[in-house]
Amino acid sequence: MHPNRISGWKHAAIANMAQTFERGKSDEARASEAEIEKLHSKIGQLVVDRGFLARASHQLLGTRGKNGERGS
Repeated sequence: MHPNRISGWKHAAIANMAQTFERGKSDEARASEAEIEKLHSKIGQLVVDRGFLARASHQLLGTRGKNGERGS
């Protein structure tokens, strides 16, 4: 192999190396954003469930249900 060919490959590799790592970061960032969206969705569902259970508990136990006592 001619040294000029190897030198050309080396320069091309160095020039494109930054793009390779940037692309990896953007894929990682997209995966992170997808995970954040998934977690936000889960939080929203848990808030809705908590509200439903709080209302149901209030209806079943009345206002004393908050203290852990049942009406006598």
